[in-house]
Amino acid sequence: MPRSTDPLVIGGVIGDVLEPFTSSVSMGIVYNNCPQVINCCELKPSKILNRPRIEIGGDDLRTFYTLVMVDPDAPSPGNPTQREYLHWLITNIPATTGANFGWRQNFNTRDFAEIYNLELPVAAMYFNCKRENDQSSGRRR
Repeated sequence: MPRSTDPLVIGGVIGDVLEPFTSSVSMGIVYNNCPQVINCCELKPSKILNRPRIEIGGDDLRTFYTLVMVDPDAPSPGNPTQREYLHWLITNIPATTGANFGWRQNFNTRDFAEIYNLELPVAAMYFNCKRENDQSSGRRR
């Protein structure tokens, strides 16, 4: 059986956090002083302190999106005791927005989607974050 080359599958986002889905809307994430975030990129904490600019595609401004940012293996990949640590959640997004931060431990993306009757995701992205002086693998976001 062939292995997937999808970074969301390789990174465990699909499987650990999300059910399999087909991306149907473009999404871009840009932090100040950083190029646009791409799946599986590695960022330093000092580069992502400020809120990012999130751009969500779509042609119909009557369609609203929900944006969730979780850390699926917090506090560390080897000891994910705070699995799906919620960094922020924004609802009712018509196309493009900025994001505000909030935190919550032990969030569950699948449960949230079920409670609020959300459909399958239309886009997803993840990046790794490493401490400034750490050479080992960081957390997935």
